[in-house]
Amino acid sequence: MPFTLAILGTILLYTWILEPRGVPVVIPAAMVVVLTAWSALRTRTSGLLVKELLPASRATVFFTLPAVLVVLAIGFGIGTLHAPARLWETFAALVPWGGAQQWVLQTVVLREARQRTSPVPSVVLTALLFALVHLPNPLLVLMTFIGALGWCAIFMRHPNFAPLAFSHAAATLALLAAFADGLTGGLRIGAAYLRM
Repeated sequence: MPFTLAILGTILLYTWILEPRGVPVVIPAAMVVVLTAWSALRTRTSGLLVKELLPASRATVFFTLPAVLVVLAIGFGIGTLHAPARLWETFAALVPWGGAQQWVLQTVVLREARQRTSPVPSVVLTALLFALVHLPNPLLVLMTFIGALGWCAIFMRHPNFAPLAFSHAAATLALLAAFADGLTGGLRIGAAYLRM
């Protein structure tokens, strides 16, 4: 899993060591993009099979809609449900952010995990690695683990990550709407979460 380890190492180095020292996110982000693109070129894996767009979209809706409704219902139940500021602008910004994460997750991490083990364990391993990157934020660790289980299962069957970008954005927006910053940790991870 050479590309996975290099990407995880880059992310962890940034979130725990470089970010607290003021290093701009653009540097490690560019490294992750280069590693993912390099992996895609070597393996000829785009993660965007056109014939899988419609089935991937359908499966993604069936996964995302109930998940978002459960998160919103929990927020309603505990009394923290609210409308996030600039809802549509936030969603529009979250789609490419979610898409970038899904591109890396599906075309590198899941692909390399599948080379090491059978389908179900590879999904669990990928989801676990994705969740661990979100430490020490407990809500994000839980939510990203659950999300990645569904996203990876969908991608294995329908390899097109474009619908997953929208799912990731919708799930993130649901978290922002359902819970106060104190619970979401402002979506911070690594050392930034500990400074809250």
